[in-house]
Amino acid sequence: MKSSVRIHPSILNADHSKILSEIDRVAKVSDFLHLDILDGKFAPNTSFSWAEAQNIISGSSIPVDAHLMVIDSDVQGPRYAEAGCTSVTVHVESTADIRKTIKNIKSNGARASLALKPASQIETYIDHLDEVDMFLIMTVEPGFGGQSFMPEMMEKVSKTRDLIGERPIWLQVDGGISKETIEIARAAGADTFVAGSAVYKSDNPAAMINTLRTLAEHVQPN
Repeated sequence: MKSSVRIHPSILNADHSKILSEIDRVAKVSDFLHLDILDGKFAPNTSFSWAEAQNIISGSSIPVDAHLMVIDSDVQGPRYAEAGCTSVTVHVESTADIRKTIKNIKSNGARASLALKPASQIETYIDHLDEVDMFLIMTVEPGFGGQSFMPEMMEKVSKTRDLIGERPIWLQVDGGISKETIEIARAAGADTFVAGSAVYKSDNPAAMINTLRTLAEHVQPN
């Protein structure tokens, strides 16, 4: 979809018993589908098995943006790219060889992204600016949907935007994005937004995505 912002609904809070129909509910108004993979080790929760993830990737009518919250990102990142994800995000905290893993993700045809937990500093990873397609700044601690947005992360978002400069790198935020917070994140410089609970706990997920997009598009980043 052509827009100054991108909305990636997360299906973590969708009804997993009818996951493909849940995807269809938002497909026409979404840019990507955000697929959270939690292994219960990197973060204190689990989400989708490998078989379930493959079903989602192959059955999704929109591109899949996989966010891997796992301990073995060097192995799993390329694996999800090979499975057909359009974008694969690995956490800097669980990637032993960031440069090699980014290269391997890209060699399997996917966009490569680096995610940072709240305590991780973007300045540590500036050497990868010309290698990645997206940075993901977590605005909650990884592990559970429905957490409260951390406004103190906006300074990191702004720093990341400044470091990106004119590079064609997307800047994604994930955690607590809602009607009340998306404008704050957009003003700080984010252009790609993961929304889970706000979308799938609403009466009309597609309408909520349109509302979030409109709110973000009306904000001029600082």
